[in-house]
Amino acid sequence: MATAVAVERDAVARAFPGPAEEVRLPAVTLRRYNRGPCRYDLLAAGVGPAAAASSTAAALTAAALRGTPYGLVVSAGIAGGFQPDAPLGSLVVADAITAADLGAEAPGAPDGFLPVTELGFGVVHHRPPESLVREAAAALGARAGGVLTVSTVTGSAERAAVLRTRHPLALAEAMEGFGVAEAAAAHGTPVLELRAVSNPVGPRDRAAWRIGDALAALTEGFGKLAPVLESWNTYDH
Repeated sequence: MATAVAVERDAVARAFPGPAEEVRLPAVTLRRYNRGPCRYDLLAAGVGPAAAASSTAAALTAAALRGTPYGLVVSAGIAGGFQPDAPLGSLVVADAITAADLGAEAPGAPDGFLPVTELGFGVVHHRPPESLVREAAAALGARAGGVLTVSTVTGSAERAAVLRTRHPLALAEAMEGFGVAEAAAAHGTPVLELRAVSNPVGPRDRAAWRIGDALAALTEGFGKLAPVLESWNTYDH
């Protein structure tokens, strides 16, 4: 499970009772929790898609070289939510993990932007397994929808409106999911993204942020998510 920063990793860790084993790899350090036959490795991967991709790839590669590849990668953390669909403190499970600003400015294009796919290369969407999204959302009482990955967090109503027009099914905005998904895809490993909403997408009003509530929701969510992950059938991946 890959979060951006340690406080998010620790919120996830609180869902797993018992001591953790620290696993030091050449590029990253993992916290490992064993829950019956299942192993959960938690990683503070860094902020932004590049750091998240690099750290996640390091962990995936180390596991593959040991002959114990991961069965699933989860990107998790807090996020901005598009209001009113993703209220503060709610959980969002991504049914699409989208690089929202990977492309080029193009004055002749709709809203002046072309995604990288329309330039003839790359991808801008990764889609988690449908059955896992469905089961996770039901267990968590979460909404399923798009989660956007951006390199610059939205700070104005104007940009929030542009993103919502460009991605009308998006529920949340964060900075790491697409990077984690790119690393997982390179290893042929399915990916899931879970976000707890800490603030509205739009003008940066720190007084309105509810980071503590979002971290608590993340802990509670992973307590409910673990049984889903352990029973999930990979047939549709």
